Amino acid sequence: MRKLLSSLLVLGLLGLPFQAVEAETKETGRLENCGMVLDEIFNIPDDIPQDLIDKAECVVVIPSTLKFAIIFGGSYGRGAMSCRSGEKFDGPWSAPTMMALEGASIGFQLGGNATDFVILVMNPRGATSLLSSKVKLGADASAAAGPKGRTAEASTDVALRAELLTYSRSRGLFAGISLAGSTLRPDNDANKRVYGREISAKDIVIEGKATVPPAAQKMVAVLNKRSPKNLSE
Repeated sequence: MRKLLSSLLVLGLLGLPFQAVEAETKETGRLENCGMVLDEIFNIPDDIPQDLIDKAECVVVIPSTLKFAIIFGGSYGRGAMSCRSGEKFDGPWSAPTMMALEGASIGFQLGGNATDFVILVMNPRGATSLLSSKVKLGADASAAAGPKGRTAEASTDVALRAELLTYSRSRGLFAGISLAGSTLRPDNDANKRVYGREISAKDIVIEGKATVPPAAQKMVAVLNKRSPKNLSE
């Protein structure tokens, strides 16, 4: 029995490096997907209004969030957030911090589908909250379904008041969507795997203590090309 336990322990220890490599590979894939999703959404004819992108402090991308529902519905996703660098959010787009989106809703629902989310963070308070801790959308930070369309009037009362504007793409359909009740937080474990050390979301985004990893270069390049300058007041 003792020999069997020793063998199982050895096998478990041998498996740890492979688990670490697998986890790192998943984060690399998530970052690459963030870049592809953002590029595709920014090229949809009826996409996010340019003036809203130009006024956003940060952009969160959660690719292929799984929405599930059998009486009790919910959502679970992992992605990344890039902000305009610097304490005043007026620099180039930063290296990304990994993020986690979690939520639940009660209602009679059936089926499930994968959904991509893009979230615009519209003011420094919203950005600082997200970089510091878990935020409940609609409670800790005001959130609203974002208006869409390149020529749409973006400066509606909702858009002006909301700290977070949320969009979704599911089965080819792109729309503003409410994520009220969901939570959004930095994924510190994923950041450790991506950057190879313990590092906070604030140190990555505001302090600039991390360089853009190769897998995130497309995401950051798309943001710098689409909105190189912060035009918020």
